[in-house]
Amino acid sequence: MARIVVASMPFAGHVGAMTAVAGELAGRGHEVLAYTGAKYAQRFAAVGARWLPWQQATDFDDSDLAATFPPVGDGKGLRGGMANVEHVLLGTGAGQAADLLAEASREPVDLFVTDHLAFGVALAGETLGLPWASVAVTPLPLESRELPPPGFPALPARGPLGRVRDRALRSVLHAVAARVVDPMLNRMRAAAGLPASTGGMDSLLSPHLVLAQGVPGLDYPRGDLPPHVHFVGRLAVAASPQELPAWWPEVVAARADGIPVVHVTQGTLDVDFTDLLKPAIAGLAGERVLVVCTTGGAPVDALGPVPDNVRAARFLPHDQLLPLTDVMVTNGGWNGVLAAVQAGVPLVVAGASLDKPEVARRVAWSGVGRNLHTGRPGAARVRRAVRHLLERPEHARRSRELGAKLAAAGGASTAGDLLEELIAA
Repeated sequence: MARIVVASMPFAGHVGAMTAVAGELAGRGHEVLAYTGAKYAQRFAAVGARWLPWQQATDFDDSDLAATFPPVGDGKGLRGGMANVEHVLLGTGAGQAADLLAEASREPVDLFVTDHLAFGVALAGETLGLPWASVAVTPLPLESRELPPPGFPALPARGPLGRVRDRALRSVLHAVAARVVDPMLNRMRAAAGLPASTGGMDSLLSPHLVLAQGVPGLDYPRGDLPPHVHFVGRLAVAASPQELPAWWPEVVAARADGIPVVHVTQGTLDVDFTDLLKPAIAGLAGERVLVVCTTGGAPVDALGPVPDNVRAARFLPHDQLLPLTDVMVTNGGWNGVLAAVQAGVPLVVAGASLDKPEVARRVAWSGVGRNLHTGRPGAARVRRAVRHLLERPEHARRSRELGAKLAAAGGASTAGDLLEELIAA
């Protein structure tokens, strides 16, 4: 059996996918070390991995990034996003590499498996000459000559003029990256004792194996997808039993009575209720729906008084809630979107930060929901989008179709097979 390090940035949305991989490998008898922040050590221990703490890398609490990295602020806008890249993602990379190299010198490691945003693993793998595998915890960020640049607010081109546009956009992106991103990337590499690189952010994805969450149909088609990139569906650990709120039977009864259930969530990172939760509650008040909100861990009382058709909890198990849900309103966390699609639930996405606009575009492009093109929609805009999905069943049909493909892709089991093939090679 192999000795494998599974690395995850200490963000809740990343940990979900990486615990699924760690648990699968541990279940196959491998020795699995989970390299992540202290906040999520127990999550990995629960699936059979041993915690490897961040020591040289600066640990942090994902619910309050600004406490450790003040320039990030609230993380919103271009400035917040760039600060997140510079200080959190790239800024912790050299420390991650130092931690992993120290562990490998103590006892040899057979394979690194990493959340694709834990950049220090790529540095450690390069230093050791050791293969590593990347797990895409967001939509596949790999550049393609057939698509607009990752993160750019445009859908794939449909004709010759669109392809010219995409080529021009890629050229502009490369020029900007050379001036803005590459210096930050190379400062990280220098701190890890490595020479400068001109490969851009794609150089931090594994050239050996990339496990992409999702399936064709949720991601844009491209003819230049490298053979080491594999879509594996959704990576998720089976939910552990948890106590349901006293009002849970009302959700079951609403579904039985034909009253649509609308789930509203902002995930666990962006928890300013004025962005989405409160507008959605206001927009759906008085509608013939039961609105089920989750606050991502914040106190429910912080929502203030809610209409009669609204129920709220800090967290709810998606494996129990989504089969009873008719529409999910979300800010676009990739894990939550994949969970909804696998359950056949159409989506309204209001995403503005990090990868969330990219998720929203894929939701609309694939036909499984609506993109509101903002992270702070008005109440009426949410109401119209929910009504649209409830009145037009083709979105739910498309979600069920892609949900079946997600399940068939194999998830953690397929990931485990591919990782063992890489170890054997």
